[in-house]
Amino acid sequence: MTTVALLSHSEALAELYGLVGILVDSVNDGASVGFHRPMDPAEAVAYWQGVCADVEKGRVLLFAAWVDGQLAGTAQLQPSPKPNGRNRAEVAKVLVHSAFRRRGIGRALMDALEAEARRLDRTTLVLDTRLGDAGEPLYTSCGYTRVGVIPAYVIDEDGRPDATVFYYKLLS
Repeated sequence: MTTVALLSHSEALAELYGLVGILVDSVNDGASVGFHRPMDPAEAVAYWQGVCADVEKGRVLLFAAWVDGQLAGTAQLQPSPKPNGRNRAEVAKVLVHSAFRRRGIGRALMDALEAEARRLDRTTLVLDTRLGDAGEPLYTSCGYTRVGVIPAYVIDEDGRPDATVFYYKLLS
């Protein structure tokens, strides 16, 4: 059974090493989420410590998914702090551990994230991913609209440029 929850600061800290494991697994499996493979676990720890600090300050809403009590995935909602952006938020770092993929966990995370966005009156969601990444079918199946592609937006671990595709969804 899959359970998804919005984590408090203390809950995020308690799940720190599970979150590290998901990030390292995802990056090493080819996800383009801001890091290169092979990912140094110490870099992942530092990243998640920063996210936990942002959760404490209310800048990031961190979701986690468990399957039968085992941490399986995570996603972030980053509400815009700008006065003219109080209606929008960015979806970031939708990650599912490779051992748990193709079980609806990504969709469950997206559903929970969107429900919270609606609760906060964040009706415009945006996200980006490397062109061709495994997340693209998930985003389109969740109703996200592809806006466009920026070539050479990121550099892979071999120094080659990759394109990034941007999506949005208007919530009702």
